[in-house]
Amino acid sequence: MTLCIEDYGIIGDLHTAALVGRDGSIDWLCLPRFDSAACFAKLLGNEDHGSWKLAPKGSHLATHRHYRGDTLVLESEFVTDEGTVRVVDCMPIRQRHPEVVRLVEGVRGKVTMTMELTIRFGYGQIVPWVRRMDGTLQAIAGPDGLSLWTPIECKGRDFSTVGEFTVTEGQRVPFSLTWFPASEEPPRPVDAGYAIQDTELWWTDWSSQCTYVGDHRDAVMRSLITLKALTYEPTGGIVAAATTSLPETLGGSRNWDYRFCWLRDATLTLESLMRGGFYQEAMAWRNWLLRATAGDPAQLQIMYGAAGERRLDEWEIDWLPGYQDSAPVRIGNAAAGQFQLDVFGEVMSALYESLQTHERAEDRTWEFQLALMDFLKDGWREPDDGIWEVRGPRRHFTHSKVMAWVAIDRAIKTAEEYGMDGPVDEWREIRTEIHDQVCDQGFNPGKGSFTQYYGSDDLDASLLMIPLVGFLPAHDPRVRGTIEAVERELVEGGFVLRYRTAETGDVDGLTGREGAFLACSFWLADCLSLLGRDRDARQLLDRLLGLRNDLGLLSEEYDPVVGRLVGNFPQAFSHVSLVNSASKMAGHEKPTSNHVMLGLARRSLTRSTRTGGTLHSGGYSARDAIHAVVQNVDPNTPGSAARALKAVVSGPASGGSHPRATPASKPSARRPHRATEHAPAPAPADKKTATNSRDGTEAARAKAPKRAKGAKAAANRANGAKPAASRTATATRSSKRAGDPETIKSADSPGDNGTAAETALGPTTKSAKAKASGARASGARKSPTKRS
Repeated sequence: MTLCIEDYGIIGDLHTAALVGRDGSIDWLCLPRFDSAACFAKLLGNEDHGSWKLAPKGSHLATHRHYRGDTLVLESEFVTDEGTVRVVDCMPIRQRHPEVVRLVEGVRGKVTMTMELTIRFGYGQIVPWVRRMDGTLQAIAGPDGLSLWTPIECKGRDFSTVGEFTVTEGQRVPFSLTWFPASEEPPRPVDAGYAIQDTELWWTDWSSQCTYVGDHRDAVMRSLITLKALTYEPTGGIVAAATTSLPETLGGSRNWDYRFCWLRDATLTLESLMRGGFYQEAMAWRNWLLRATAGDPAQLQIMYGAAGERRLDEWEIDWLPGYQDSAPVRIGNAAAGQFQLDVFGEVMSALYESLQTHERAEDRTWEFQLALMDFLKDGWREPDDGIWEVRGPRRHFTHSKVMAWVAIDRAIKTAEEYGMDGPVDEWREIRTEIHDQVCDQGFNPGKGSFTQYYGSDDLDASLLMIPLVGFLPAHDPRVRGTIEAVERELVEGGFVLRYRTAETGDVDGLTGREGAFLACSFWLADCLSLLGRDRDARQLLDRLLGLRNDLGLLSEEYDPVVGRLVGNFPQAFSHVSLVNSASKMAGHEKPTSNHVMLGLARRSLTRSTRTGGTLHSGGYSARDAIHAVVQNVDPNTPGSAARALKAVVSGPASGGSHPRATPASKPSARRPHRATEHAPAPAPADKKTATNSRDGTEAARAKAPKRAKGAKAAANRANGAKPAASRTATATRSSKRAGDPETIKSADSPGDNGTAAETALGPTTKSAKAKASGARASGARKSPTKRS
C-alpha cells in the first residue's frame, strides 16, 4: 500500500537524503548526491523499484516516531501484541562514503522482526549483481556499489535480500548500508551505535546556535534543521526538495524534479538562516550563489545544480508509474533554460541583505552586480516566463517587473550605504520608470488590484510580494485591494493558490488543477500582519503549522480537496517561509549582526559547557553564561550582543584577570570506528542460510576491528597540528569492547571554531593551549583505544 506523503520523515548526511516511511521502509534514496539516480525508488513505483524495510512481522498496533531532540536522528517505535521495538535511523555526516545506519532496539517483550532489502540502481531499473565478500553483502552495477553489514542471517528471494530475527528487551541489532564506487574496494562497516551517537551529537551542536526566541520555536527549529538537511555541504547550495515528481495534485501531470537550487528562493532563504543565527550557512549559500551565477548576465539561469551545474536536461522515466500513478516521472528540469526577470531581483536583494554584517561590499562582488545592472537597464523591458515557470507564452508578468525594480533599488542602496561607485543617477531614473509602468499597466482599476500580467484580469499570489519587498506599502489602497482580492479569489480551503489554473492550459500551458502553495499562504499571513490584522494573520499561521506532519515537515503544497500534503517533500521554500513568518509575528525585525553574534556565542558557550569550562575564576560557568547572554541580548537592538558578551566576560565587579575557557570542539564527523555492535547477537528465527542462485545473495556477517585514533589525534593536538576537517574539530573518543557501555568523550580543542564569539571572549594564551593539549594527550595515553 502506498503511503501518504506526510507519512515520511527525512534523514540525510548533507550530500543527499533518504525518506523513511511510517512503516519502517526507506522508499527514496539517491546516492551519492541529491540529484544522483535513486537506488530506492519505491516512492515513485512499487517494491520492485527498490526499498529497505525493517518492521515487525505481520501487523502492529501503533507506530510512534520522533526525532531525537533538535537532530536528524529518527526514532520509530512499533507496538505489537508481543511487545514494543524501536528502530533508530540516521545518515552519519558524510566523510568519504555515504552511509545509512539503522539500529533495532528491543523495548518490551519479544518481537519478531523482518528485513527486506531490494536494491535497484538507475531509478529502479537495474538489478545488480549481489554477492557475499569479506562478511558483507555487496551489490554492484555499473559505477555503483552498495554493501550491507548486519549480524542477522539473510537469504536471497526474488532478487531481494530478506531476513527474520527476534529482539527482546535491551537487545540491539545493527544494520549498516554503505555506497561506494564499484571500481573501488568497499569500505569497512560502521559501528551503528557509535555512528548514531556521533550523528546526534553533531546535530545537537549545530542546532545549539539557534537564536530564535518566540512562539512556535519547535516548528522554527525543525524547519531550520530541514534546510540544513537539504544543503549540499561541499558548495553550500540548498536544493528545493529531496525528491522529484511528487505530484501537485494526485493523479496529475504537474510533476517536477526539485533536486536543484533555485535563485527564486535566494533572499528569503538567506533571511531565514540569518534570523536563526546560522551565519555560516547563510554565507555559504551566498557564496554558492556568486559562483553559480558567474559569467555573462544574459545567461543567468533560474536554477542550477547543487555544485553549480547548468545543464539540467529534462527527460521522462517510462518504467516508473509515478507516485499513486501520477505520471510522468521527470528527471532534470527544462525550466532551467527559461528567462525570468525576477531572478535579477533575487540575486541583488540577497547580496544586499548579506551585507548586514559587513562594513563594505567586496569589489569583485560589486563588479558582478554592476554587470547585472548593465544588462538589466534594457533587459527589464522584455517579456519573460515568470516566477512560476509557466510553459506557455512569455508575458510581461507584473511580479517580474516588480523584482526588476527590486534589483535596481538594491543596487542604489548598496552604492549609497556602502560607498560603492556606480551610475546611481541613471539607476534612479530606471527605478522610477519601472515603478511608474507597473503602477500604470500592472494595476487593474476595474478589479481594484494588481494582476498577473499587463492587461490581464487574472490574479496571482506572487503579487503579495509587492509590500514585502518594499515596492509599495501595505496600506496603499492598490496593495490593500490586491490582498483582499487574493483572499476572495485565490483562497481555497483556507489556503492560497498560486493562481487559478484552466483545463485548457491557457494560463500556464498545462492542464489540471493543483494544490494550495504553502509559501504563498505564509506570504498572505505576512501581508495581513502588515495591515494590522494580527488576529487573522495568526490564525492563518496556526492553520499552516497544523499542516505539518508528526515530524514537523511540510511539502510544497496542500490539497484542500483531499486533505493531504502534495508536491515534492520536504520542501525548502515552505520551511523558509515558515521561519520568516514566525519570526515576523514574534516581533523580530530583519536579521542584523546581533543575530550572528548571538548564534556564534551560543554555539561556542555550549561547547564549553560540555567540558565543564568556566569563563573566569569567579566560577561563572559556561552554562550560566549562556543563560546570561540569552537573557540580555535583544537581536533587534544594535550593540546588545556585544554589551551582553562584554558583561559576561568581565566577570565579578571586583575585576581582575580571568582565564578564558577553551571552547569544546564540534563533534567530529569523521568515520566512526569499524566494529561489531555493543550488544549480544540476535536469535535468528530461522537458522538455515539460503542462497539464491539467481542473484547470489547469501547471509552476511562481519566483525571488523576498531581503529585507534583517539590517542593519535590527541598527540597531534599536543604537537600543534591542526584538525584535518575544515568545519569540525577533532574529538577524542574511547571505544569499548562488545558489551561495554558506549561513551563519547569530546575534547575541547577549538579547531576551526575560533568564531567571532570566541574572539569576543578573548584568545587563549599559548601556555594555556599547551597545558590543555598536554592534559588531553595525557588523558588519551591513560585510556588507550581498545580493539575488539
